[in-house]
Amino acid sequence: MKSARSSMVVVTVLVGALAAGCASGSTGMMGHNGSGSNTPGPGTGRSSGGSEPGPAPFGHGRSRLTCSAPSSLPGTTVYVMLGDMGMPGMRGGVAPVGPRMMLRAAPARVPAGEVSFVVANMGRHAHEMVVLPLAQGRSIGQRVAGADGRIDEAGSLGEASASCAGGEGRGIGARAVGWTTVTLAPGSYELVCNLPHHYSQGMRQLLVAS
Repeated sequence: MKSARSSMVVVTVLVGALAAGCASGSTGMMGHNGSGSNTPGPGTGRSSGGSEPGPAPFGHGRSRLTCSAPSSLPGTTVYVMLGDMGMPGMRGGVAPVGPRMMLRAAPARVPAGEVSFVVANMGRHAHEMVVLPLAQGRSIGQRVAGADGRIDEAGSLGEASASCAGGEGRGIGARAVGWTTVTLAPGSYELVCNLPHHYSQGMRQLLVAS
């Protein structure tokens, strides 16, 4: 029951952040009601008339989002929140040794088939999300980074690394949203941020497709 409640809290925070934190004026986007005002969603804060997302989990800071994903993405939707606790010493997306980062996705178990990831960067620095197959018997966090601070992306099924756009880019900027749709066979997957040293600083999570 504790695990189920924790998942519900993360889902509420993620959906609230994505639905209520959007300042985009485009219609047809999540969190926008087409009338020129943001639509409050679950997990919204009490300030600014519900336009702020609720507290980010695990003590990580969050910011108002500047854009949102299309409302018509195919398949099952997984919401992903990225964070970096501020980390003022970062330069060009390279994480210093010591501070912790965050990648949290909900739900963490989905039906096999088409899955759309909506990825919100609630931190202050660029991040991304890459979908990597996880071999049987392996656990998340076991990949070894090279000298450049990155892990091997061989076998990647796709990534969200563009600001306010789908697919690959140069990183999801602070307060922006990216998205991607992939097809998952039954099995386990590791969602990671693979900017330098971000993986080793905690930006990974297990996703199971069944």
